[in-house]
Amino acid sequence: MPRNSLTAQQVLELLAATVPRIEVAISGLTPAQMHTAPSPGEWSLSEVLAHLRACADVWGGCMLAIGVDGQRTIRAINPLTWIKSTDYLELQFPALFRAFSEQREDLLSGLEGLPPNAWGRVSTITGAGKTLERTVLLYGRWLAGHERSHLKQIERTCEAVRRPGARGSRPIASRG
Repeated sequence: MPRNSLTAQQVLELLAATVPRIEVAISGLTPAQMHTAPSPGEWSLSEVLAHLRACADVWGGCMLAIGVDGQRTIRAINPLTWIKSTDYLELQFPALFRAFSEQREDLLSGLEGLPPNAWGRVSTITGAGKTLERTVLLYGRWLAGHERSHLKQIERTCEAVRRPGARGSRPIASRG
């Protein structure tokens, strides 16, 4: 299903499925496997989850700011810039996953209480070059679609690090 055709309900369903889908994928993995990149230049599971959490901070935060708070102007933040101001890449996977799960629960709690017309509320986004108009639904579609591709990446990475002879772990803090 194309990202731009998702309804608010479908967005909620996809966002709600993220944590359980990750739980299934990582079942039985060791901490070392969670910090193992499947090949040079690829992200470990911890790095993918840190990225997802940063995106959820930024885009999920915009969804709540527009939908719940009715914020009319928001300054854009790039998740790749945002993650540099966090400790997400240094966290052990269990702590990172726990925080992501709690964050997702909070996001869903805020979004599930929105009246249907709130998904169409518009906010002006500044600081991303030209001024943009964005809605809760647009951010939801963006976040859900983005997570869908990274969930596939997580599943492929889990398969790769489970294979006999998978390369050893190296500290993610040393990655550039």
